[in-house]
Amino acid sequence: MQEAAKYIEDTYAKILKRDPDQIEFLQAVKEFIGSIEPVFTAHPEFIQQNILEQMIEPERIIQFRIPWMNDQGETKVNRGFRVQFNSANGPYKGGLRFHTSVNQSIVKFLGFEQIFKNSLTGLPIGGGKGGSDFDPKGKSDNEVMRFCQSFMTELQQHIGPDLDVPAGDIGVGAREIGYLYGQYKRLNGSKAGVLTGKPVFLGGSLGRTEATGYGVVYFTDKMLQDTGESFKNKKVVVSGSGNVAIYAIQKVHELGGKVIACSDSDGYIWDPDGIDYTTIKQLKEVERERISEYVQYHPKAYYYEGSIWDIEKEYQVALPCATQNEIDGENAKKMIEKGVIAVAEGANMPSNLDAIAVYQEAQILYAPGKAANAGGVAVSALEMSQNSQRLSWSFEEVDEKLESIMESIYIEVRDTAKTYHMPGNFVVGANIAGFMKIAQSMISQGLV
Repeated sequence: MQEAAKYIEDTYAKILKRDPDQIEFLQAVKEFIGSIEPVFTAHPEFIQQNILEQMIEPERIIQFRIPWMNDQGETKVNRGFRVQFNSANGPYKGGLRFHTSVNQSIVKFLGFEQIFKNSLTGLPIGGGKGGSDFDPKGKSDNEVMRFCQSFMTELQQHIGPDLDVPAGDIGVGAREIGYLYGQYKRLNGSKAGVLTGKPVFLGGSLGRTEATGYGVVYFTDKMLQDTGESFKNKKVVVSGSGNVAIYAIQKVHELGGKVIACSDSDGYIWDPDGIDYTTIKQLKEVERERISEYVQYHPKAYYYEGSIWDIEKEYQVALPCATQNEIDGENAKKMIEKGVIAVAEGANMPSNLDAIAVYQEAQILYAPGKAANAGGVAVSALEMSQNSQRLSWSFEEVDEKLESIMESIYIEVRDTAKTYHMPGNFVVGANIAGFMKIAQSMISQGLV
């Protein structure tokens, strides 16, 4: 067995032995190490310095209790997490997720993906992630506020503008970030750069809410253009109905495509006239209703229970923007049968390993989340810059910078895949390009 292959296999065996029950984390690691053997063949010094094992093991994991009081005066207790994964390129940067599924495996997989995503942006930020098994759905504003205040009372000891800068994720939007920042400010004074995704009047950045959705579409557009295609007249399916999905829908329509379906955890809607993103935004962000209510406003549309990837309509582009592992091998085969030529991930790890194998066997365009959805963290880093400079850039300035960053990421991923003799394999390109920057930083700082 070649030295590189044996080193990778032995390292994975150690990780598996340490954390055998962390399914999502092990999946993310397995996807990553399956494409980086060429790096270790070309750079045996990485084996000598044991860079891979160091990179897979988080620098720090923080777990804490979150007691809070509901509107009935009852004390509830949730768990909070922060994984500070890698700071070789800069302060830890990554979102907070509030969802019942959150556990250590989930935040470790998200943090692991985040270090490579952040590396690909070319901005000086490391990788981290966090959250809680608290579910804000169905909670009053006061309950969410009390929970966020309790959460931040503990978390504030471990974060700072030059140490660790959290942002939002699933279940954590401008409302939650506002409450979190308010509590941090009470305890530490005004330091706007400690959180990103803030409301604009609290030092947030214009364009941050739209960034991940716009970014995944910009990346997909560059990918399509390289093959002589575009979004023009393409039918698109977008899973999810949070802010990533909402603004992906908007940008697809601006570029001449038509999003025909989107979803939530209960089911999906199909609209032959194209999904109206303003209705989705009103339902999900203002009224906090289920997506099934869409048909009340658009009578030509239909609502179906179940997975959006069971849709019986032809389409050409898939943008999974919901959650991890929403697409398996069978779903991927159905997508190919329906005419899909490109998949770009707005969510983190929405395609499992079987699905990725189907995409690659069919030789369709496939952009993994660590590359395609990096727009959110890119604009978060731009928000940090604005906070440091006490400036506020226009929406147009931020959007222009975002598109430029996504184009740079695409070019780097594409060219890295070619360099390692796997043209068109954006999994290889993203993993190697992200890895190289971190590995070189770690070695240059004497962290080994």
